Amino acid sequence: MTKTILRALAGEVLPTPPIWMMRQAGRYLPEYRATRAQAGDFLSLCYNPELATEVTLQPIRRYGFDAAILFADILLLPQALGADLWFVTGEGPRLSTVTSAADFDRLKPVSAIHDTLSPIYETVGRLSRSLPAETTLIGFAGAPWTVATYMIAGRGTKDQGPAHALRQEDPEVFDALIDRLTEGTIEYLSEQVKAGAEVVKLFDSWAGSLPEDAFRRYALEPARIITQELKSRFPGLPVIVFPRQAGAQYVGFHQATGADCVAVDDSVTPDWAAEHVQVSGCVQGNLASSHMVTGGEALVRETRRVVEAFRNGPHIFNLGHGITPDADPENVQLMIDTVRGG
Repeated sequence: MTKTILRALAGEVLPTPPIWMMRQAGRYLPEYRATRAQAGDFLSLCYNPELATEVTLQPIRRYGFDAAILFADILLLPQALGADLWFVTGEGPRLSTVTSAADFDRLKPVSAIHDTLSPIYETVGRLSRSLPAETTLIGFAGAPWTVATYMIAGRGTKDQGPAHALRQEDPEVFDALIDRLTEGTIEYLSEQVKAGAEVVKLFDSWAGSLPEDAFRRYALEPARIITQELKSRFPGLPVIVFPRQAGAQYVGFHQATGADCVAVDDSVTPDWAAEHVQVSGCVQGNLASSHMVTGGEALVRETRRVVEAFRNGPHIFNLGHGITPDADPENVQLMIDTVRGG
């Protein structure tokens, strides 16, 4: 095993941590903006294997990251399940909502998702043939709770209020939706692995909004089911989970889910995460993405702080959340040079 990401995921402590960034293919890069303009709109870019492959490769060419992550979106699965999906410029995604049994009954069965998602699998296959030999290919999906929040509200919300309300007021419909998404996520990620993904990551961006009991049921348990089923189908497959803003509930998440790596956001300190989370396995994170905007000595200092905090255990260097569109590409290079050069 020579790929550094895979070595870290297997528990190896490396002298220099491997590095990639969430949303590393994105609007902060001029070459991405040019390719997106060529595609016409965001969804057309996601579903165009040639162009989606191109934008996935762009940050690898520019920076030499140790991993590439498939360019797609967590809301493609609900679209494949029959939800209407569109993007409003400057505002983000919009979906038809699932707030009743009748809405749920209109969703497609999981067996139907591959008709819509086949271009995504083609992109994965193209990437597996195009990436440098040393670069790991990561597939991904949204976690059921986070995806459900969008399906229930029809858009992103600050507090995930509509999803919390449905969870409490109509648990039968809510549980059915979580179960459908859990099953769909397993099948979606399985096809990505078959197409060439070497690692998969589960993004639970809104996990931190769940109270403790609900966190165990709707964040931890689906992650456990998905991880265990994927590992059953693909022995040795590494799985990264990201229950964002889980706080104290990051503790024990490795053991509870069977995941190889827990990604931590920047609401916890690297020192705390090293003491309480890394003791159980590989940790990914957790430089604040704001440093990609502001740069300077603070970027260098905080990058070194993250590397130092995690140096005694398996670590994949990353941001605490996705890079933002206003980031300076030069700051990304400064971060990489700091990680790799000390």
